[in-house]
Amino acid sequence: MGKVLDFRMHRPVGGICASRALPGGEADGLFEPVVFSQAVSLLARSFVAVHEASPRTAALFATQQRWLLCHAALGDYFRTIREFGAGLTRRGLGNLALQYAIASRNTAYAFFDEALQYDVVRPIVTPNGLPSEQVAPAPFTLQMLAHWYSVHFQALDLIGGGGRTTRFHAERENLLALVQPIAAHALLTSPAIRSPGPLYTIFTWADAGGLLMDRLVAGIDPEMLSGQGKLLTDVSSISYLAQSFGLSRAHTSRKLAAAESIGGVGWSGRRGRSQLWISRGFYEEYAHAHARKLLILDDAFANALSALEPLSEKSVVTADGGLTEEWA
Repeated sequence: MGKVLDFRMHRPVGGICASRALPGGEADGLFEPVVFSQAVSLLARSFVAVHEASPRTAALFATQQRWLLCHAALGDYFRTIREFGAGLTRRGLGNLALQYAIASRNTAYAFFDEALQYDVVRPIVTPNGLPSEQVAPAPFTLQMLAHWYSVHFQALDLIGGGGRTTRFHAERENLLALVQPIAAHALLTSPAIRSPGPLYTIFTWADAGGLLMDRLVAGIDPEMLSGQGKLLTDVSSISYLAQSFGLSRAHTSRKLAAAESIGGVGWSGRRGRSQLWISRGFYEEYAHAHARKLLILDDAFANALSALEPLSEKSVVTADGGLTEEWA
């Protein structure tokens, strides 16, 4: 295969860890092209698989705004439970939404209520056995978050080695509690993450738009990445694409039409009767967004490992807000 992107591999001692103080625009030149394209494919396919396994939970991450709210909420939860022994509150999420300029307070409240309704978070039970206004991630939510990190660490290991995935699974509970607040703040304050390219933005702020992008990228034949220009996907039906993510055909068509109007996608033959392609520019926007995110997560993981070393006891955060030697 030939070059896909103008990425160059950079391997500092101990891993990639090149994101500290690195402007987002400079993150694009750190990875070897062919290996990085494999990592991008791994991420795209993994995100689609997560949705297929648990569509309701995955929907909470399916737009940029919800994705940011999730990270803000989970980062604050792990920070406050470790520092103060308290969980996340509805009011606290509203404050975070304003602090990070993610959404209005009312939008954050609606998101909190939805997460509570669908058992994404659960009230923390007080010592007297009564529910409090504080909530904690449900066990399945913690599993989903751990899987999200695991997939990204797999991608980083594929790119540059380092054994992050093995180390993460060996001390998953402690590392998850440490890495999430660091990663969340970095993601929420990164201009490159908050303001992706125009094609990426068309999808990422729409219902399940992120999943539409993931599915298109996941459907590209790896051999096609060595070429130039249009990248053919295995998607040939808008109805099928819409149904896969619980969207209306009209909504999905509007998103594709918007991307088509600026040259991001198109039909290889008769409209609606042939395979869709995405442009090289669209793929590179998608890949660059993941490159910046991977660098942030790599840096957060390194910092979490540093913070883990001084801990003399392996106390971990549980779904009910307590501390224990084992994770239920």
